[in-house]
Amino acid sequence: MAEDNSLTTNEYERQPVPKHALLRFKSFVGMYAGEHCAGTELMIGPLFVVHGVSAVDVVFGLLLGNALAVLSWMVLTAPIAIRTRLTLYYQLEKICGRSLVTLYNLANGVMFCFLAGSMITVSATALGVWFEFPMPRLTDVYPNSVGWVMAVVVVGAAISLVAAYGYGMVARVANIAAPWMVLVFFAFGLVGLQRFIAASDQEVNSLASLWELAQTQIWTGGDPLGNNVKFTFWHVTFFAWFCNMAMHVGMSDLSVFRFAKHSWYGIATAAGMYVGHFMAWLSASVLYALQLHGDPTNTDVLPGPLAYKACGIAGLICVIIAGWTTANPTIYRAGLAFQAVVPSKSRFAVTLFTGAIATLAGVFPAIAMKLLGFVALYGLILMPMGAVVFADFWLLKRFGLKSYYAEHSGLSFNWAAGLTWLVTLAICLGLVFSGIEINGFQPFQIWFVALPGWFIATALYISLSRLYQSRVA
Repeated sequence: MAEDNSLTTNEYERQPVPKHALLRFKSFVGMYAGEHCAGTELMIGPLFVVHGVSAVDVVFGLLLGNALAVLSWMVLTAPIAIRTRLTLYYQLEKICGRSLVTLYNLANGVMFCFLAGSMITVSATALGVWFEFPMPRLTDVYPNSVGWVMAVVVVGAAISLVAAYGYGMVARVANIAAPWMVLVFFAFGLVGLQRFIAASDQEVNSLASLWELAQTQIWTGGDPLGNNVKFTFWHVTFFAWFCNMAMHVGMSDLSVFRFAKHSWYGIATAAGMYVGHFMAWLSASVLYALQLHGDPTNTDVLPGPLAYKACGIAGLICVIIAGWTTANPTIYRAGLAFQAVVPSKSRFAVTLFTGAIATLAGVFPAIAMKLLGFVALYGLILMPMGAVVFADFWLLKRFGLKSYYAEHSGLSFNWAAGLTWLVTLAICLGLVFSGIEINGFQPFQIWFVALPGWFIATALYISLSRLYQSRVA
């Protein structure tokens, strides 16, 4: 069937996506490239330098971590999405019951709003350069000028309107913007390296000497700035793998891949991972290291000024559009979560309301300035329900249990799923706050606990479902 390119706001929130509404592979390539080669990359890249990572650790950690992320989408998310063609939220309603899924949807929507808010923050930093109003510093929590607040509101309103028109509009905007943004991010890296070479006292005339420059001047492996954690190869690997944990392991992108014709479309995520979460992160790291090289006291992480110094007006436009293309699908996902809570309301209106929440969050710069820790936390909060979806779809019937148990039994609260969510979070957060060290290394930092947490959640859900279904029956 032909792809439906209309700008309809019918998103099939409570029914399987029909064949005529399925999208071609290029739609997913464009969306993931646009979403992940975006303004937040100019926040995350510098934070690797802030955390004192070495060149070897950042390059090889990103190569491995991004490969694991792509495999997670391909193996965990896309196969279920194309078989059910349901949003995550409606699928969870069938599994968990209306009352439990309402709690989850509220948590999911709020976390996505905060994430989208950080992306709006990124775009607003470009307007700060343009209109010359004071912008937040690395340690700021609250807005520091009226100009900053106005910039965030204008950007947030525009982004919310696009997201409200649905996935078709989101994918269309991403496909238009993504190719140009990729070129600009590549230019950021080239310009940054060229200026670094000119400003350094090292002679660079080969790949070996360029690698030496990277090791000694850009990603030096020195002490982290401030009170931040020292990053190793494993920090980088797990961050790259799980920074989008809510989308793949947490199954949020069931809502996206339900429009895919085939499960192998999951490989489209590589366009975002290796263009955005590799090239763009490294390019942004170079720009920030260059800033520190010129003025070690200037530790501000502001994408707008970084991009402007590298590529002028083109850099500012890139930051604005890049924040836009990242926030669009995030607000879209959050809107679906909230719309599932109030299905009587139109998704268009709910998405506009969601955008307003995200815009309010964007006014406060603390989320963006602590983005590495925040994305690890929000992924961890949503991860257990992803394990519930996986186990319910693939494993319960193998153990003689019923999937979609809430729908089957008429329950509004599936305690097996609810306890799995709460107990898994309690275990994982307990490990994070335990401060356990092994040979001076803390293996249960927030970046690491999600992996064992997923297996804990899967085992818990199967065990609790066996107990719960036998007692209810």
